[in-house]
Amino acid sequence: MKILFIFFIFYLISGAVKDMDVIGYSGGSVLVDSGKLWSSDSAKNMYKFPEWRRIKNDKKHDQLNNEEKLSVFRNSKGNLLIFIRELNQHDAGRYRIGVSGTRPDYMNLIVLEGKLTMYKVSGYSGGGLMIKCEHPQYKTKPKYICKESDGCSERKSPGVRDEWMENGDVSLYDDTRAGVLMVFFRELKAADAGTYRCGVNVSHYTEIFTELQLNVKQEPKYLKSETESAYLGGEVSITCQIPGKHEVNFCKEDDNHICQNISSSKVTQINGSSERNEDRVFTVSISNVSVRDAGVYWCGAETRDTYLTFISLTTKIQLNLIMPPVVRHEGESAEIICPYDPIYKSKPKSLCKGKCSTRDRNTLSETVREEKETKTDRLTLNDNVTASVFTGTITGLTAEDAGKYWCAVTLERDLNYLYTHLMVIMNEELNLTKYEGDDVSIQCKHHDEDQKSFCKAHEASMCVKDRDSLETIRDDRFSFSDEASTGVFTVNITDLREEDSGIYWCGAHVITKVHLNVKRNFSMIIIISVCVILLIGGFALTVWKLRHKRRGDAHTHLPTIPSDGLLYAAISFQNHEESLSDAAVRFSKDDINCDYAAVSRRMRLN
Repeated sequence: MKILFIFFIFYLISGAVKDMDVIGYSGGSVLVDSGKLWSSDSAKNMYKFPEWRRIKNDKKHDQLNNEEKLSVFRNSKGNLLIFIRELNQHDAGRYRIGVSGTRPDYMNLIVLEGKLTMYKVSGYSGGGLMIKCEHPQYKTKPKYICKESDGCSERKSPGVRDEWMENGDVSLYDDTRAGVLMVFFRELKAADAGTYRCGVNVSHYTEIFTELQLNVKQEPKYLKSETESAYLGGEVSITCQIPGKHEVNFCKEDDNHICQNISSSKVTQINGSSERNEDRVFTVSISNVSVRDAGVYWCGAETRDTYLTFISLTTKIQLNLIMPPVVRHEGESAEIICPYDPIYKSKPKSLCKGKCSTRDRNTLSETVREEKETKTDRLTLNDNVTASVFTGTITGLTAEDAGKYWCAVTLERDLNYLYTHLMVIMNEELNLTKYEGDDVSIQCKHHDEDQKSFCKAHEASMCVKDRDSLETIRDDRFSFSDEASTGVFTVNITDLREEDSGIYWCGAHVITKVHLNVKRNFSMIIIISVCVILLIGGFALTVWKLRHKRRGDAHTHLPTIPSDGLLYAAISFQNHEESLSDAAVRFSKDDINCDYAAVSRRMRLN
């Protein structure tokens, strides 16, 4: 509900006495500009009729007292103001307002009964807050916002219509087409908390305003700052978390740092999910990314009421654009291309190694203006406004030229929106030949503490994708050791394998090409082969000896029973010359266990 704040001034005595009628609501407050000049040396007093009860006397302090129910103080224009809070029926009546040395004025206060609505507005410290106060029946009337803690003595108003204007730490926009006053707090602070009036001046004596209570929370859970990068023509997804069952609001800061709703044609998807009622997670996808999409986005929760809408912005997203890396050899020339939004064609543009700002700006930086060429020792900038592209050319590349380059447009400050990597391949290559099972250590130079990589790829340009290597090695056999003071880091590879062979790019922006060839160890193969042959030969010899021993045993011990299976036996007797008698052997038929037997007698001559 709105509070009606009305002044009716009747001149009872021409040029002498003023009589004011003021209407307020029970539970609300009124602020009255008496029109009388505040005199620091004069006493102020107030009396209430009909009992002539003295309320204020000898009042000289000119500041609002937030603890008092009724305060008399001076505003920025030097006028005497009266502020009465927490109105009730006992406050209704006629008042006499006096300043020593001047004629008194009179105020008739009418307190109406009714339900007073105090809108509750919440935001987060460090985040943004957009408040939209609607006055559709007073579209063209001047609008304002003020804080009650200072008696609304300092009213913030746009001053102009249908245009964003800064006023202190807030920006305001008086939308006369919709009858809406938009107030944007760029960065909420604890001091911003309090009770505000969002009003409209209906006439010189009549104002209508909405009263709201702003609560600034200290909850880092929802307040985040993120950086996303996307290639031109690509797609990017942004995730944000909002509290409660609110509508999601996604907006983009303009050049005045005002968060404006973006075209729905750019947002291809807004999906929300919630495992708990307290939190909701949304994913916003932007397709076909162009130079106009670079910048700062905010994501937050939107709450709507009859006459008031407020949006608490909690997640800040910096969207940067990426151009493909520029890869050149030492001593060559490099061309860095920076497309830009045509609305900036008349603005100065800069190409900088490191971000284009006073603090970070590198010596290898330059600025070009519309349709001009700027040239330093080795850097030349050209701006083609027809194509909306400015180009930087660097000649005689050295290791010091390598790095991350930013394209920027200069507005009130440098707007860094696009970057690329300049990679300089050193002419000196490293060729290494090792054998399987060996270890190897490779030393890599670097000029940037944040960038150290060892990448296996056919081309160096494949090793850069938004700060990280595209094919970064992830293997327990690979380890890094850093010697920051010398500008060198070492890559150690243990237990080399044949598949480790290939081309590696060592460094970050300053690249050394490494050819690693891992061969099979043939000496080891030969040793293993000989060992196998010897084992096989030893085994064969052992088997042969066992078989020979078994045959010998078979001739020495003849079988004695038929079951032993002897089919043939031969016995030979020999005589020496000294033998005096012949030897004779007789077999009994029953004792012979052979199927065939033969006995021969021979004479052996010595």
